[in-house]
Amino acid sequence: MTLTPGDAAPDFTLPGDDGEISLTSLKGRKVALYFYPKDDTSGCTKEAQDFSALAADFAAAGIEVIGVSKDSVASHAKFRAKYGLAPRLGSDKDSDVIERYGAWVQKSMYGRTYMGVDRSTFLIDGEGRLARIWRKVKVPGHAAEVLAAAKAL
Repeated sequence: MTLTPGDAAPDFTLPGDDGEISLTSLKGRKVALYFYPKDDTSGCTKEAQDFSALAADFAAAGIEVIGVSKDSVASHAKFRAKYGLAPRLGSDKDSDVIERYGAWVQKSMYGRTYMGVDRSTFLIDGEGRLARIWRKVKVPGHAAEVLAAAKAL
């Protein structure tokens, strides 16, 4: 299933490093939901730091920022503490939510194909609808672009 702007955002409940994270509990709020491959790797760390640097702006605009990967809750807690990260981090060990958002894709590296997380972001409006989707995200400038799009909702 391919998600497009205007579709209802797939609901989810995930364990987080600071407690349970549920889309239903955020109804009425805008959500920037981003999927990333792995805690404490260079691109994923930079992405989380960029969202963290803009945390006050996201909060002022009423936008909840949530990062999701397959890493464990314990890994997320260490990652967040190590870098002082602001976004809530959800653990999707079974890839259920990652798959429902279409972010579980075939990748290739060094001639080997494997399944992995496509770095992608979904902006969800206060009604629980997808307002904007970014696939194959390039990290530089991405958090600022998501913030600008969210403020325009």
